[in-house]
Amino acid sequence: MMQVARARPAVGRSLVKPRPTTLPSHARLQLARRPASTEATEPAPITPPKPPRSLWGRFLQTVGGATLVTVGTLGVLYYYAQQDKTPGEQLPHDPSKKTLVVLGSGWGATSLLKSLDTTDYNVIVISPKNYFLFTPLLPSVAVGTLSPRSILQPTRYVTRHKKRQVSVIEASATEVDPIAKTVKFEDTSEIQGLVSMTTVNYDYLVFAVGAEVQTFNIPGVKEHGCFMKELEDAEHMQRRFLDCLETAAFPGQTPDEVSRLLHMVVVGGGPTGVEVSGELHDFLEQDLHSWYPELANHVRITLVEALPSVLPMFSKQLIEYTESTFKEAKIDILTKTMVKEIKEKSVVLQMPDKSVVDVPCGLVVWAAGNKLRKVTQDLMARFPDAQTNRRGITVDGHLRMAGVPDGSVFAIGDCSATSYAPTAQVASQEGAYLARILTQLAKKDALAARLNALQDAPASEEAKQEVEGLQRQLAKAEKMRPFQYSHQGSLAYIGSDKAIADLPFFNGNLATGGVATYLFWRSAYISTLFSLRNRVLVANDWIKVKLFGRDVSRE
Repeated sequence: MMQVARARPAVGRSLVKPRPTTLPSHARLQLARRPASTEATEPAPITPPKPPRSLWGRFLQTVGGATLVTVGTLGVLYYYAQQDKTPGEQLPHDPSKKTLVVLGSGWGATSLLKSLDTTDYNVIVISPKNYFLFTPLLPSVAVGTLSPRSILQPTRYVTRHKKRQVSVIEASATEVDPIAKTVKFEDTSEIQGLVSMTTVNYDYLVFAVGAEVQTFNIPGVKEHGCFMKELEDAEHMQRRFLDCLETAAFPGQTPDEVSRLLHMVVVGGGPTGVEVSGELHDFLEQDLHSWYPELANHVRITLVEALPSVLPMFSKQLIEYTESTFKEAKIDILTKTMVKEIKEKSVVLQMPDKSVVDVPCGLVVWAAGNKLRKVTQDLMARFPDAQTNRRGITVDGHLRMAGVPDGSVFAIGDCSATSYAPTAQVASQEGAYLARILTQLAKKDALAARLNALQDAPASEEAKQEVEGLQRQLAKAEKMRPFQYSHQGSLAYIGSDKAIADLPFFNGNLATGGVATYLFWRSAYISTLFSLRNRVLVANDWIKVKLFGRDVSRE
């Protein structure tokens, strides 16, 4: 049997435990700083993986995040809406300030009021409409895509947010006397008080009354045509269009009469006429097929243009794209065709071959040009030598009316004749430019008044230095840059969720069309609207129509 020998202690080795050696403090510190041996440390406990979040938990987290974002957005929206809703205190009219009278509330006048520093003047606005109308979206109102109130901006919304009070008078200017510097105006509303006509004096006058529809003296246009100039025109067209549908649905109508009632003719191949045609087509495809299935296939749309092509201000490829889109949408385009007469139940057309045909139709929309208002013609007649342009008031580089001795009358917008097309974009830029000019004139007047006061006072060294400085500032203030139009591009909606855009790009133009351009068209118009209120209302109308469709009820 094997025995295990016990280990014997080595010879000379002490069996007594050695006394621990006391190390100096610095040695102990070094030992303490040494890293512990990996063999002596215990392994770190392994953290078990977190269980995956359940589908319900992920859903609650997503809903919570979306709720926070929504509440934050609504809070910011409410804050800015309350700021717009509750304007602050304003300075009263100052008798020492000059009086600035603005005639009109369109693109030019509203752009001027928005940019003008009203502390420099006592401002009076006279217009038969107490609102600004966003005219590019008027065709959308005509078919019920937008509510009429969504594209209206009260003039007092703009004026109440200015530093000094602005008087807004709803009246029509009937006479302007540039020599006596007076404006006569009258109340043309349904309800009138004891005073319905009066006169106001001015130091500066901004003439921005716009234009009215040009009928070219064609018989029947005023009596049987629907215009697309004012808000009531769009509402009138919507009623007439729905009336044609309901009359065509009346029992016993012959097929020829149904075909006549459902034939819509749009006269004018500019952006307005093209957009009206596109909006009518959308109404037909997106709504009428659902609510009038027995009539929808009988609706026809014809666009009439006297020029060789529609949209002459756009590039050739965009014109061809528009024509091909209309062809796919079954919208007939008649170019080189003139309207000779509009009857109650038809329109007389002169075709390119000079033949005259009587085309039965139920609705005629007239979008074929502008002409001057009577008050504009009367004002131009006071200066027959200087005002020779029949298209509008002749102005100089600073938008001052030619012929006025002291240059106190400015003309902007469609009532003026410049080298630029009478568009909303031009009028808006003219208004912003004129606001800067009027601010510069107010500064020049203040410098001149201060200079006259110093020249009348006893001479001193300090006064002489101030006079020299004022003379230099006055000379600088008298140098006014002329108006230069900056083209930001042209947009037009052509229906079928498509739009075209002709935009400046570096030294050339960028021509594009399609669905992506349609989204750009909508975003551009949303950003161009003058207030947060209008942006919210228009966006809400677009969403409402996308979800529920257009309203087909007729008032």
